[in-house]
Amino acid sequence: MFAWKRKILAAAAALSLAAPAGAGVGDLLVAPTRIVLDGGRGTEIVLNNIGDQPATYRISVEFRRMTADGNLVDVTDPSPQEKAAADMIIYAPRRVTLAPNEPQSIRIAARPPSGLPDGEYRVHLLFRAVPPATPVAASDSAQVKGLHLRLIPIYGVTIPVIIRLGNLQATAGISDVKLENKDGKPAIGLDLSRSGTRSTFGEVLVLKPGVKDPIAVQKAVAVYMDVGTRHVSVPVDENYKGQLAGPVTVEYLETYDDGNQKIAETQTVLR
Repeated sequence: MFAWKRKILAAAAALSLAAPAGAGVGDLLVAPTRIVLDGGRGTEIVLNNIGDQPATYRISVEFRRMTADGNLVDVTDPSPQEKAAADMIIYAPRRVTLAPNEPQSIRIAARPPSGLPDGEYRVHLLFRAVPPATPVAASDSAQVKGLHLRLIPIYGVTIPVIIRLGNLQATAGISDVKLENKDGKPAIGLDLSRSGTRSTFGEVLVLKPGVKDPIAVQKAVAVYMDVGTRHVSVPVDENYKGQLAGPVTVEYLETYDDGNQKIAETQTVLR
């Protein structure tokens, strides 16, 4: 079997066995959920149709910026850096049709132009389902005169694509840790700051003396270059709702392929 076929099948198996490793909406799974390129060799994104019908997906570039509350908002007027990111990434194919449980590899790479300043550049790739064409039945045309609308939901998955050029560094800090509610449930809120020449990405852990496991965990926490500080609300583990008050240690661990590295820590008392 060819090497690229083995890679696609292995990724598809990983998607089916470990759903949290991929982003999913509707009948589409995408893995990985974040791409970091350095202008050298590219990588692959694997799509998998987990539905029971064939489906077509269109891949396109989107511009999104982070707000102080950690949300990503659409950008209609991209900055020069955002335009440069869109111009330098190449990916193919841009439209795929997948049978049920069929994986497909999307090849992606960055080709920065000569003279582009060092720094971090980011865009987002959107994988959107294309609704099948539905013929108009003869009985429909014989109905009451007038305009008839039918709303068809269109599903999509968006992942960030980050291009890093040069020797970039970042530091992080944690402040204003306090108890709060998130969607009616107890959570631990905090402000996560970032400085330097690149974004950060990792997980936030809240630890309590004498308790083996973290009492609260939030994975996939990014602080992009769009903001210096963002708010994070970390949901509390159901098993520890009655143990929140008192001293805690909060850690921010940056995620790498070979493990995690602590880049920020603070100690406080929850009241």
